[in-house]
Amino acid sequence: MRPFLRASLLAGLLLAGLFLPRAAQAQCVDEALKQQLIGERAYRGVVPRLFQKALRHELSAMGGWFAGDLSDGAPTYGGAYTFHFTEDLGLEASYLRSRQRYELLGAIIERQQGLVGLVEAEDNPVQFFLGHIVWSLAYGKVRWMGGAIGRYDFYLSLGGGATVEPGDLGLTGSGGFGMKFYLTQWLALRLDVRDAVHEQKRVQLGVEKIVNDITATGGLSLFIPFTN
Repeated sequence: MRPFLRASLLAGLLLAGLFLPRAAQAQCVDEALKQQLIGERAYRGVVPRLFQKALRHELSAMGGWFAGDLSDGAPTYGGAYTFHFTEDLGLEASYLRSRQRYELLGAIIERQQGLVGLVEAEDNPVQFFLGHIVWSLAYGKVRWMGGAIGRYDFYLSLGGGATVEPGDLGLTGSGGFGMKFYLTQWLALRLDVRDAVHEQKRVQLGVEKIVNDITATGGLSLFIPFTN
């Protein structure tokens, strides 16, 4: 009986020695494959931000086109400062300057040659002092002409401020959208469209109404500190 028990115990040990290493090896292979899959493919909906804005300062120089509701279009220029509280929210203070021209009215005056009494066409500067809350709505990647892959933000802005014209200072509401394309860790290209809503008075023309002045600008932004 004892020789039989010893033989059975020995056979069991041999079988365990044969199968246990294979099971352990298979488990190791499964773990390595799992780590590889997790490393190569991130979970859906999670996109790592290579460019980070949180707690950074942004200085922008901008230029573009001003399209007045009553006046003709004219070039505009200015700048902005933005502090980014998080990756999604920032507080922006901006300044834009342009001119209000009425070329159609001037052409009518010149054509009439004094036969009809019209007021002289105005050519006045207009300045916008505005503050906005900027909300980054989407973050993505773009490939430039089949070359390097860049990052960009699409954002919405909402705020207000003041519009300064000769002899007039009016409250202004403002909103719009824009995009920023990040060229390096400290430099970005920005594109903005803003709508400034305010009351415009022109006593000479007998006009007093709420207007929507549209500005479309582009520019460069410098981020401080210069690294993420």
